[in-house]
Amino acid sequence: MTNWLAARPLGLRVGTVARPVELPGEQPEAWDLVHAAQEGDTTAFGALYDRYVDAVYRYVFFRLGDRDLAEDITSETFLRALRRITSVSYQGRDVGAWFITIARNIVFDHVKSSRYKLEIVTDEVSESGAAPFAAPDSGAVTGPEQLAMSAATREALLRCIADLGDDQRECIVLRFIQGLSLTETAQIMKRNEGAIKALQHRAVRKLAQLLPPAWR
Repeated sequence: MTNWLAARPLGLRVGTVARPVELPGEQPEAWDLVHAAQEGDTTAFGALYDRYVDAVYRYVFFRLGDRDLAEDITSETFLRALRRITSVSYQGRDVGAWFITIARNIVFDHVKSSRYKLEIVTDEVSESGAAPFAAPDSGAVTGPEQLAMSAATREALLRCIADLGDDQRECIVLRFIQGLSLTETAQIMKRNEGAIKALQHRAVRKLAQLLPPAWR
């Protein structure tokens, strides 16, 4: 198991975060890979790793702000997933949401067992050369809220995200950085879609208040 994971390193260059790619949407072949992995096909699980590793890393990094810790937790996420692969079944959710849920639980365990200060290194994000925010689906905010999101610079937004409360920060990460749907976000955060909409609204409004005056 360990050798298998070592054969597929994260591939993250020191000084940058993972390339911000969109989390793959629900694709039939993703669950085909899960079923193959459940039958002992390690190549299939390797394909799942390659498909979702960047998304998992990015989620963890924006939750904790520590590159090395994010790499460790990402590795642990896939090790746990490999151990649990035989027990997972399709329940109307994306395979990626399952991996993110595992990562979320590990992050919570870390937060409960240690004291840490969230410090998002904006230089690392800037060096990646791409905008950190994915476009949410049709459930995304529009109008003044979306304008507040698009008007601010990358660095200002990232610093403000670090100042949000845990729930608001996670909502922003899942919806705008990961680009997950309301349904997927609700499943991961274990809330209904109405609660996620309200949380997202409050989070975006809070971000607008936290932005430097020049960007309002």
